Parts: sequence; C-alpha cells; structure tokens
Amino acid sequence: MYKIDINLPISNHEVPELRELVGWGRRDKDFPALFERCNFWAGARDENDKLIAFGYITGMGLEHGYMEDIIVHPDYQKKGIGVNLVKDLLQEAKRFGLGIITVSYDPENENFYKTSGFTAGLGGVCYLD
Repeated sequence: MYKIDINLPISNHEVPELRELVGWGRRDKDFPALFERCNFWAGARDENDKLIAFGYITGMGLEHGYMEDIIVHPDYQKKGIGVNLVKDLLQEAKRFGLGIITVSYDPENENFYKTSGFTAGLGGVCYLD
C-alpha cells in the first residue's frame, strides 16, 4: 500500500501533471499559491517517487473546511489509495480543529465519498466565469 503524507513536498509542476492525467485542466497558475493558501494537503508517491495521489483542505481555519481536488493517477485507481487519502485528510482536519468538512463531487462519485465518510446532502454550486 502507498503511504499518504500530509504536507509532503510537491514541486509546482506535479499537481498540474496529475490533473492532466485524469482529464482535468492543468491550472498551472494555481501553484505555488495553492500550497501557500490551503490549510494542508496530502499525497502519495510511487516507488519511483512520482506523485500518484493528491488532495487538500482549505478554509479560514475556523470550524469549517472544504476538501478539493482529490486526484489519483489512473494507473493507481481502484486500489484504495483515494479512500485512504480522504480519510487521512479528514483525520488531519480533526487534528487541525475543523469540525465540518464539505466536498462537491459529480454524482457518479457519490459512493466513493460515502465510503470515505461523507453523508450526501443538498447543496448548490455557482460557477463564476
């Protein structure tokens, strides 16, 4: 099994490359600002030290946090890495003093997040272009 590390060192190009591998936009401009602004992040590396999983929690550092960008390299999906990543992030959130974590996800990912400890609820998203 691959070890999840909180706040592991990550080069600015690694997360955009991982985002691209799963079919998301790279968002290169978000890095390094993301690491400076989020509460904490977590990830895993393979035996060749390549980043294979990433996610983070952001917020004001009060009671509520928001989990985002849970990404697992396509070659490593369906092996429990994503669930472990989310659970470790939630454990760190508790240690950090957060009591509520929210996440937005596509409907096809609902079972993954339920398995990871979330309860589905109603909510909304407003995309500001």
